[in-house]
Amino acid sequence: MGRVSAVVFDCDGVLTDNGSSWQNIHRKFGTDTADDGSHKKTLELFLEGGITEEEFVEHDIRLWKSVKPEIHRDDIMRCYSGIGLMEGARDVVEELHRRGVYVAIVSSGVDLFVGAIANMLKVDDWAANGFEWDERGFLEKGLPTRVYSHDKGLMVEKLARINEFDTREIVSIGDSSTDLSMMIGDSSFIGFNPARERALNAFQKGGVPIVESKDLRDVWPHIFVGEKFPE
Repeated sequence: MGRVSAVVFDCDGVLTDNGSSWQNIHRKFGTDTADDGSHKKTLELFLEGGITEEEFVEHDIRLWKSVKPEIHRDDIMRCYSGIGLMEGARDVVEELHRRGVYVAIVSSGVDLFVGAIANMLKVDDWAANGFEWDERGFLEKGLPTRVYSHDKGLMVEKLARINEFDTREIVSIGDSSTDLSMMIGDSSFIGFNPARERALNAFQKGGVPIVESKDLRDVWPHIFVGEKFPE
């Protein structure tokens, strides 16, 4: 890997020590195990490309509202209480910035959560999915999809085009099989903290570097070949 101009991170499970910002909401409302396993079946169907992003989000919202018919924006934010940054995340972002590298987040997670992490880490740009709220701040429906889980490369391409990055100088980092879609052109990808066996198998099949730890500093030798993270 030569010159690095931009590093694009997924958020959930990469920059933050949580599985999924959508799953965090399910756990809060108890809908991850309720409904006779409907949620898990729908999740698998989505991961296999059997339903669209919008269909998946609307299914989630229906489940949540079956428990709590009126959901306020603050209710969603409370779902993320206690979730911390992944070990080494702040160090890695700060060191990348010191080197003049553009840092972005491209996540199909929840924008309320991803935006808070983006502000905390002071990244250069970010994109995520989210909800439409009424004038009182209550949940109405999902917003049109901004980041497609199975085609995150569309957003990476947009960032590259706007900033005139050579794709050979872009590194993407993700934890799920769908994150492999962040690779565009001649860009590189690092599989970090594989979320499921499905992700590990996809990373192995794709021949990408895999970091099976929960310390983000361990990706450094794959971004800058042969370098250890600065002490």
